[in-house]
Amino acid sequence: MIGLYVALAALVLATALGLVWRSRNGVLRERPERKDGEVERLGETELGTALGPRATLVQFSSAFCAPCRATRRILTEVTDLVDGVAHVEIDAESHLDLVRRLNVLRTPTVFVLNADGEIVRRGSGLPRKADIVAALGQTVA
Repeated sequence: MIGLYVALAALVLATALGLVWRSRNGVLRERPERKDGEVERLGETELGTALGPRATLVQFSSAFCAPCRATRRILTEVTDLVDGVAHVEIDAESHLDLVRRLNVLRTPTVFVLNADGEIVRRGSGLPRKADIVAALGQTVA
């Protein structure tokens, strides 16, 4: 009987964790707070290219990541849709120092930067196109 209770508890815990993970997957959250109160910025030196005039979408990807291809397509569509927005894709394996600095734990991870390079939103997992457009609307307004 104890085995049944353990199996049931494991099932409930796994279901709860799965629901939490699913609810956070692809959601863009507010700018992550740093302990020193400074705003995290990314510039041309970290990105390897110039920032967009109004905003920049930074995507951390890896070669084996299937959702990264779909994220790339979504972000490219959004940059074609919104003027002054650039899309930069960074290979996480080649930029481990930046991955550690920004606490990127999985791919794809997307950062929304304003024109000054400040990180204003962040999300992990496959984002929805509408969420990206809404985040840009708040960023460039």
